[in-house]
Amino acid sequence: MKNLTIADVMDTAPPFILSEQPLDEVVEQLIKHHVGGLPVVNDKHEVIGFVSEQDCIHSLKVSSYHCEGIVPVDKVMNHEAYTISPDMLLIDLVERMGNNKPKIFPVTQEGKLVGLITRPQVLMVLAESSVGCGFTFKHPH
Repeated sequence: MKNLTIADVMDTAPPFILSEQPLDEVVEQLIKHHVGGLPVVNDKHEVIGFVSEQDCIHSLKVSSYHCEGIVPVDKVMNHEAYTISPDMLLIDLVERMGNNKPKIFPVTQEGKLVGLITRPQVLMVLAESSVGCGFTFKHPH
């Protein structure tokens, strides 16, 4: 595991949200992909933000109370996305995860979305690499 990079374990066809998508479509994507958040990209596939379930819950609560209609994701998203490089060592990401960083990490190269890695993916790699050290792990698939 010491030499694994993010590129070795990331999802190379990650789901994402387009900046002009309405919030109802964002919620559908979050539910469909079973994730707590997704990167938001512009028409050049550059990561320009991140939208979480919590962002959607808050916005839907406010809009349903005032019956304001559906807003676009760029009114709800966090405009600062915590991105990582595909060349980063997985062990370095594991260290950062201990500092309450996000649970989902958009992977970018030259600003463009190239992958996604989640805590469950990292947990699975860690568990698999611990087999033989007294840890028993049966892959769920």
